[in-house]
Amino acid sequence: MAGSDTVLIVGAGPGGIEAARGVADLGKRALLVEAKSDIGGTPYEYYATLTPDLRETHEAMHEMVSAVKEHPMIDLRLNTRVVHSEGEVGHFVVTLQDDMGGRVQEEVGAIVVATGFQHFDPGRETQMYGYYEYDDVLTLVDAEQMFKAGKIVRPSNGEEPERVAFIQCVGSRDRQIGNQWCSKVCCGIASKQSIEIKRMLPKAKVFIFYIDMRMYGFWEDMIYWKAQEEYKVNYVRGIVTEIIRKGDKLLIKGEDTTMGRPMEVLMDMVILSVGMEPSKGTLEMAKILQLPREEHGFIATKDGGPLDTVSTKVPGIFVVGAAAGPKDIEDTVSMGGAAAMKAVATLNRLAIEVR
Repeated sequence: MAGSDTVLIVGAGPGGIEAARGVADLGKRALLVEAKSDIGGTPYEYYATLTPDLRETHEAMHEMVSAVKEHPMIDLRLNTRVVHSEGEVGHFVVTLQDDMGGRVQEEVGAIVVATGFQHFDPGRETQMYGYYEYDDVLTLVDAEQMFKAGKIVRPSNGEEPERVAFIQCVGSRDRQIGNQWCSKVCCGIASKQSIEIKRMLPKAKVFIFYIDMRMYGFWEDMIYWKAQEEYKVNYVRGIVTEIIRKGDKLLIKGEDTTMGRPMEVLMDMVILSVGMEPSKGTLEMAKILQLPREEHGFIATKDGGPLDTVSTKVPGIFVVGAAAGPKDIEDTVSMGGAAAMKAVATLNRLAIEVR
């Protein structure tokens, strides 16, 4: 018995969409399960524009989203979760549950986990940034909602800010809270957002406080140098230790590590560059599918190295994007395509073996 010719994809963000589209285009049935009421994942839901090209997210992703919804080989289940799984490669039996509590079983030959990440909660462990105390302390996600609305204002009074600060590595590269990894995209997103703020508020002064800026590939030229040279964004190498209210302003205290001296600066608005953590869905799927997690809590790949980024330690199950660790959208989409190819190859190999 060759087993099922269906590939289950869990999570319909960019990686899951690309995996489903790849599976379907290769002639297999793709069962795409998404816990929310629409597809597109974190970028589609939260981000106004993509990094590094600043293209409007819904416009950029419209084609891939539409292709999934219209593809005859893709069975899309919204408001649905995987709650149980048993069996092995070629013969996984999964139980799906919708928001109304209804349950169905499906047999699938392979599984792709594309459950993404969650943003770090800046109020966890420490309140030195005052996220839950001060209205004018935001996160990257909060700022994106303003960009979507087309208006940058201080939540406390509705006025346009004259001085805006970004603080990098909030919830990343922090051994005290156990997040000992770089979240990879935060420096780029902050630089992209600084450009957007300057485009909307040309007279505003924008500062980025950083440990060290981590740009790679074309991001260096597309957003880092552009932010400094064209938009006059101020990059300050320093460590922020506390944010307190001073009148109607926010006082940032810390150390300028370039000059080796204490610093205190007043800002109208502060944006925290929060990092990535394993999502609730990622943790749930790791447990349900009995997938080992690597030391940082993300789903472990087969060899833990760079030569196979999508195969997990369980045969027939593959992982995509930030479910495996911090990734940008380019990494995620590329992994979706790789996972689709490997999943279909697995099914084809099983079919050949029983002939």
